[in-house]
Amino acid sequence: MMVAVPREVEKIASAIRTMKIRGAGEIARSAAQGLLITAQKSKARNPGSFVEEMELAARMLLDTRPTAVSLPNAVRYVVHKIRGAKLRGYPLEELRSVAIKAAQDFIENSKTAIQRIGEIGSRRISSGDTIMTHCNSAAAIAVIETAFAQGKDIKVFVTETRPRFQGRLTAKELGEAGVPVTLITDSAIRYFMNRVDKVVVGADVVAANGAVVNKIGTSLMALAAKEARALFFVAAETYKFSPETMIGELVAIEERAPSEVISKEELREIPSTEVCNPAFDITPPEYIDLIITEKGIIPPQGAIMVIQEEFGAVTPEELMEYQMYRIIEEE
Repeated sequence: MMVAVPREVEKIASAIRTMKIRGAGEIARSAAQGLLITAQKSKARNPGSFVEEMELAARMLLDTRPTAVSLPNAVRYVVHKIRGAKLRGYPLEELRSVAIKAAQDFIENSKTAIQRIGEIGSRRISSGDTIMTHCNSAAAIAVIETAFAQGKDIKVFVTETRPRFQGRLTAKELGEAGVPVTLITDSAIRYFMNRVDKVVVGADVVAANGAVVNKIGTSLMALAAKEARALFFVAAETYKFSPETMIGELVAIEERAPSEVISKEELREIPSTEVCNPAFDITPPEYIDLIITEKGIIPPQGAIMVIQEEFGAVTPEELMEYQMYRIIEEE
């Protein structure tokens, strides 16, 4: 029987690739949802074919966004459960149940993580604080909104976050919650930083050394915060910590299309100009004061302990296996 991925999963993969689904947490939950749909709709007649179908869906989902480690961690969580059940000799329907439960557990746990991060992070926000944030992080928003809901008198600077303007979504959400918001251009970060007490941002990847990969412009915000002596907080779920970085794997920085920066028509008017559009940058651990996770607050140097606790030891063989998932076959 020919193995195929359900049409719904193809749509999820396309939405992740084109950023209709955005944000590391939403990407991870969508990947788990894709595997859930694959398990539910599988027409496999034996355990081997079922695993083959699930791995085909996993490869399709992993090929969508190279930087967000939450995506491979979501896939790893579900696929690891499936393979373990297969090795234990589970029959087809029990194997399907394992896959469905693993995907549902990941989705539910990721939602709970945001709430916990909001509760834990809000303790580090004081009444009277002025906060700055960047891009559109559910975890960072949870910290700010929870602090405001506790009655703390705070106000927030939100960057537009060019070129996709995700910061406008953050401004809208915080404004709807009643938080006083000022929307600023990205280039005005340093201008306003002297008025800021704390910076709260999210993360797409937390490396083993405590470095944070987040939306382009985050590292500039961290530099400005260091200069102005504003505290710099990162809010990140533990599934955004990268086990691959424990064995020296570098985080691939996604290069987005030039059309996000300038239209094709405008680009034709300046034919000798190259357009670079990196989606993320790397903030070194020495510019980060603390990382807020659903399990507590850690210094950036504690990232490796979180990875060891959450994922255990990652072997080079396991890394190679997941990297091979990302290879797009050439005809």
